[in-house]
Amino acid sequence: MPTARTTVRRLPDRGVYDRETIATILDEGLVCHVGFVADGQPFVIPTIYARDGERIYVHGSAASRMQRTLAGGVPMCVTVTIVDGLVLARSVFNHSMNYRSVVVLGTATVVEGEEKVRALETIAEHVAPGRWREARGPSANELKATLVLALPLDECSAKVRTGPPEDEDEDYALPHWAGVLPLSLVAGSPIPDARLKAGTALPPSVRGWRRPRSG
Repeated sequence: MPTARTTVRRLPDRGVYDRETIATILDEGLVCHVGFVADGQPFVIPTIYARDGERIYVHGSAASRMQRTLAGGVPMCVTVTIVDGLVLARSVFNHSMNYRSVVVLGTATVVEGEEKVRALETIAEHVAPGRWREARGPSANELKATLVLALPLDECSAKVRTGPPEDEDEDYALPHWAGVLPLSLVAGSPIPDARLKAGTALPPSVRGWRRPRSG
């Protein structure tokens, strides 16, 4: 159920609160934006994340301002947005986008030990399924230099827009094209590293990369 803080108030008919929809959007997204306040200054930082059941993981350098601040129990806001299309109306005022977004509010906790390794694997697999088994795992020093945070999905909601433009009645007679220009994330041709060992085959995580699609 939505809370007072996560209830969609602007265009409330676009608010979605069921866990399946929220999980699906989080699983398809690649980048989240983390909002927090440090020393009275608001910051919004884009970063990689991953969902694991009823929580999301965020990782970064243990020395980073974001990770150090959030590890201290500062409230945070995480948003994920997927743009599905440009909604082009007959009037400039009614232009919009088709999108799916999630907002998560709460306080993160630091993840340690075996869960930390599993969290890093979850993040890697979220970005490129199968990649964890294809690359070297983190060393002890790399684990020490990385801080992983877990944020529960206790307080979250989604907002979704779909469909064609919504013009004013009198504008439907105007001779201007209107409709939706669909957008999607599509992988290009892989570019091998210049120092790639000769004979190294393209792995399945790269060859078959694609995002789950539900919108």
